[in-house]
Amino acid sequence: MSKHLGQKIAPTPISTDLGVVDLIDNYFTAYNSARLREICQLLSRDVLTQGVTVGVSLSGAMTPAGFGVSALAPLIRNGFIDWMISTGANLYHDMHYGLGFELFAGNPFLDDVKLRQEGTIRIYDIIFGYDVLLETDAFIRKILQAEPFQKRMGTAEFHHLLGKYVREVEKQLGVQHSCLLATAYEYGVPIYTSSPGDSSIGMNVAALALEGSKLVLDPSIDVNETAAIAYSARESEGKSAAIILGGGSPKNFLLQTQPQIHEVLGLEERGHDYFVQFTDARPDTGGLSGATPSEAVSWGKIDPEELPNTIVCYTDSTIAIPLVTAYVLNKCQPRSLKRLYDRREAMFNKLQTDYLAAKTQSSEQIPAAVTDSASQQVATYPCGRLIPNAR
Repeated sequence: MSKHLGQKIAPTPISTDLGVVDLIDNYFTAYNSARLREICQLLSRDVLTQGVTVGVSLSGAMTPAGFGVSALAPLIRNGFIDWMISTGANLYHDMHYGLGFELFAGNPFLDDVKLRQEGTIRIYDIIFGYDVLLETDAFIRKILQAEPFQKRMGTAEFHHLLGKYVREVEKQLGVQHSCLLATAYEYGVPIYTSSPGDSSIGMNVAALALEGSKLVLDPSIDVNETAAIAYSARESEGKSAAIILGGGSPKNFLLQTQPQIHEVLGLEERGHDYFVQFTDARPDTGGLSGATPSEAVSWGKIDPEELPNTIVCYTDSTIAIPLVTAYVLNKCQPRSLKRLYDRREAMFNKLQTDYLAAKTQSSEQIPAAVTDSASQQVATYPCGRLIPNAR
């Protein structure tokens, strides 16, 4: 057998003083444990370096379990997350911790009819009082009436303002460990929501609209700002990384930045340089949550030359994220903060300028690949590609 096909498995008994880096590097030898090891090593070796812009998508009920405070916030503080896409539900339940409310570990076999009668909410094996929802809703509605919220805005600006208010409450209450929203506010990490109406935060925004609130969350702002982040990531020979926790809409919103850049805006065609995902979804059902990196190449979401830097680990994110966080915090030096939230306007302006320049280019600048049709009166995308005949 050829030895170059893989590394010899040489098991040794696990000791009592085993650290997390040694555990993952030497004992995660096969199957999805090996994929988790490969992700940890790829992150520490290549991704979490200064020249890479790291985007993270978050789905599944991660923050109710405490991972916003325990894992994602420390990664932000160490400069390992530059921007995020999250479900609104994750940001809503993250606020419970920032507002000083209590959630408890229960079990998944409780009587839900009895829980309802007692005013208790269950998220699988997490339980908390119904009043936690009501008081969080009341807080949201109160602060959304403030003047800074009375306008049209994207979700990054919305969450930045929300995090600002939550951080003030944390200080007043003496909350020891900041929640995800408050940490992102302090460290300039923009957080977007791909479906802002699909959570209790969005439900409260809608309720205030009935009272005449001028707050409107504009998804077009988010689409352009996230594309601008991905576009700017390539400046000074930089790279772009997509770290996906779960799947769903946040995964697509993170990955669609590249088709937005080349397919719609007609600019650089390349795709993300790094793609790692933790998921329990199968690819053969056709859902995006289980779609593989190689499939993403066909959409232009992933650079085909970087497929060796794409890894999927089929496991529960609640198992993976504490291990990965502990590994990189032990293995990697903190990175300087990119504070992409503060750079949003400059990145957007760059994207808009280049798009408008490409859109108005003369026929002499159209790529040679389409010059064969130059004698015909045909419409083209900004990059010069032919628009298919509608017939």
